[in-house]
Amino acid sequence: MWGWILRRLVALVAVLAAISVVTFALLAMIPGDPATVMLGAEATRQSIVELHQALGLDRPLPVRFAIWLGDVLKGNLGYSIFAHRPVSTMITERLSTTLTLCLLALLIGVVVGVASGVMGAVRQDSAADQLIRVFQLFGLSVPDFWLAILLLLIFSVEFRLVPLVGYKTITESFWTAIRFLALPALALGIVQAANLARMTRAYMLEVLRNDYVRTARAKGLAGRTVTYHHALRNALLPVITVLGIQVGALLSGAVVVETVFGLPGVGQLVVSAILTRDYPLIQGIILYTAFIYALTNLVVDLSYGFLDPRVREVE
Repeated sequence: MWGWILRRLVALVAVLAAISVVTFALLAMIPGDPATVMLGAEATRQSIVELHQALGLDRPLPVRFAIWLGDVLKGNLGYSIFAHRPVSTMITERLSTTLTLCLLALLIGVVVGVASGVMGAVRQDSAADQLIRVFQLFGLSVPDFWLAILLLLIFSVEFRLVPLVGYKTITESFWTAIRFLALPALALGIVQAANLARMTRAYMLEVLRNDYVRTARAKGLAGRTVTYHHALRNALLPVITVLGIQVGALLSGAVVVETVFGLPGVGQLVVSAILTRDYPLIQGIILYTAFIYALTNLVVDLSYGFLDPRVREVE
């Protein structure tokens, strides 16, 4: 088991290294120049060249990558070109908002999605199942940013139940942060819940038709025990796989939703970094995001062994 975990950790490092190389190469091909953005349209050629030298942008791409990678291995993600602050500090300041938003959205998605998926499978073709399938269709068809705007207009502008300004981080004021994050988390969570409900329903229907489920019922076990102890535990394996993949969708969706609600998270930082061609900041954000995504998939892999003992035996 420990050897399997070690192999997964090595793979995680390899993935981060590959993402770093690809990101660095793609950023070099993006049109635009940070020096031109900083100095403005009236900048002279000489001033642009001097700023290139000061920022190290005049060096060959492999040399710049080697210097950046060496700093990263030391725990230094560099300095923002425009803010003149450590990239790691800027990301850490915003990360709590984004992670709290994603965790709340994930909680909504898991609770609503799994519960409605199980209900739809157990009561197949009933009125409740039909309503759940309509919900699935709605959640899978509506973009999260459109749903975010709709929720903002209804609950903040029309009924004024949720304030628009005055956000505080979860460390400053827990309940204030939850109030501001409720609508963005709902916008993201509904999309996640619809997908999880669809997957849970499909796999639960498949498991409920298996022989061991019929045997458990023939033994006289209670329906709730058969559903949740025997069927759901086996149906959750593919659902957890989908859940790990959806973390990437959550992180990307948070960028747009944070912009809609004006939340000071990593999403706004990404937008401003791209607009200003702040290469060190963009690279740092992508590295942080890739690490969280890869770490989540590692946790998903490890959870298989706890849900299915056969996985532990194979490994």
